[in-house]
Amino acid sequence: MKALIQRVSRASVEVDEQTVGRIGCGLLVLVGVEKDDTDAKADKLLHKLLHYRVFSDAQGKMNLNVQQTEGELLLVSQFTLAADTQKGLRPSFSSAAPPSEGERLFNYLIAQAKQTGTPIATGEFGADMQVALVNDGPVTFMLES
Repeated sequence: MKALIQRVSRASVEVDEQTVGRIGCGLLVLVGVEKDDTDAKADKLLHKLLHYRVFSDAQGKMNLNVQQTEGELLLVSQFTLAADTQKGLRPSFSSAAPPSEGERLFNYLIAQAKQTGTPIATGEFGADMQVALVNDGPVTFMLES
């Protein structure tokens, strides 16, 4: 699994002009599911999301994670993260999980995240979504499990 994380002061996602997910300070997480991904990889990714230190401490160093700052997560499925862009001028999606498995693993990730006590908001799998954010920093990282 791949996740592009962005530290945000706020973020939201809309489907059909309706807000389906919104957070304040926390992480916007764009999630890409690949063919060989498993529940174990989703668990590993969630551990990284909750413990990756991208928030500033009192000295201005990135030493705090989203849980330590009482931040929120906005999880948004992002099929295009699974693209192979190494050749040519058009992305190939041959490494992406089939939609049914991608949805299952994305929903598994959401369910596991909700059990942590961290506030969770989500987009809608497979929908045409409009994502708005204020990237704090900017701080953006690609995580893989």
